[in-house]
Amino acid sequence: MLIEADLDAVRRHEIASREPADFDAFWRKTVAAANDVPLDVRIERVESVLSLIDVFDVTFRGADGTDVKAWLRVPAGATTALPTVVTYVGYGGGRGKPEESLTWVAAGFAHLHMDTRGQGAGWSVGDTPDAGPGGPQIPGVMTKGIQNRDDYYYRRLFVDAVRAVDAAKQLPQVDGSRIAVAGGSQGGGLALAVAGLRDDLAAVVAFVPFLCDFARATLITDAYPYHEIVDYLRIHRDQAASVYDVLGSFDAVNHARRATAPAHFSVALMDATCPASTVYAAFNAYAGEKEITEWAFNGHEGGGIEDETQAIAFLKKHLL
Repeated sequence: MLIEADLDAVRRHEIASREPADFDAFWRKTVAAANDVPLDVRIERVESVLSLIDVFDVTFRGADGTDVKAWLRVPAGATTALPTVVTYVGYGGGRGKPEESLTWVAAGFAHLHMDTRGQGAGWSVGDTPDAGPGGPQIPGVMTKGIQNRDDYYYRRLFVDAVRAVDAAKQLPQVDGSRIAVAGGSQGGGLALAVAGLRDDLAAVVAFVPFLCDFARATLITDAYPYHEIVDYLRIHRDQAASVYDVLGSFDAVNHARRATAPAHFSVALMDATCPASTVYAAFNAYAGEKEITEWAFNGHEGGGIEDETQAIAFLKKHLL
């Protein structure tokens, strides 16, 4: 069912909360500090049951020098550098198994599929630990380190996502001038954040993106993962202002304002996990060329395979 009945207002929605005054300075400092650590990209061929796709186990150093895992998939026997899609995973998932997530490579792209630190036990396996600062938190990662934005979990994950593009550029199978970022839900939010933090992307795909307009999302839906923040504030009643101050630096809407690469969005009007107005907040703020597909009768699954086929056509337009 619709959780937001006024569809005209949903489609016009813009974020009401102010971004931190030092938003740009914070991220310049964060990315610069990360860049002081060598990427140390390592790649190893993986034996699999696949006959038409070659798979490589990739490791690079992400936030705080932590090893981050990824899969690189390319058409079997590829000898030239290919246009590449770097993808990020939805909440609770990891990079999965070598034989999963084959759509992008089947479409002819090289595909770097980044693992998600500290996740990967909800619905697909992960291989990257997160040993970041702790503190009182609700189970999950939405409130991990939320007492301080330097310690917040998503600071590390955003850095990993930015550096995944740098790692891709060092791989011989990748054409560094033709890289797109993509993902759904949490992965879509990460793609938008990376688009705002880089100026060298060829395209962006964000399916039903998460991490958008925290202040609204946490008030209009009871669904998790946003509800982890509500659960935290139910106990830490005096921390609402400081929590939302921290979240402002990680709101994908604020990153979208700085993004310039062509972008394809999708939104589902019956999505309780990522309410449609929060997706439109990011879409309306997005500074680059953009398009959006609206799924009227879908929830958080969005358009499923139709989302993917539309995105493939979009990426072939911008990468080939």
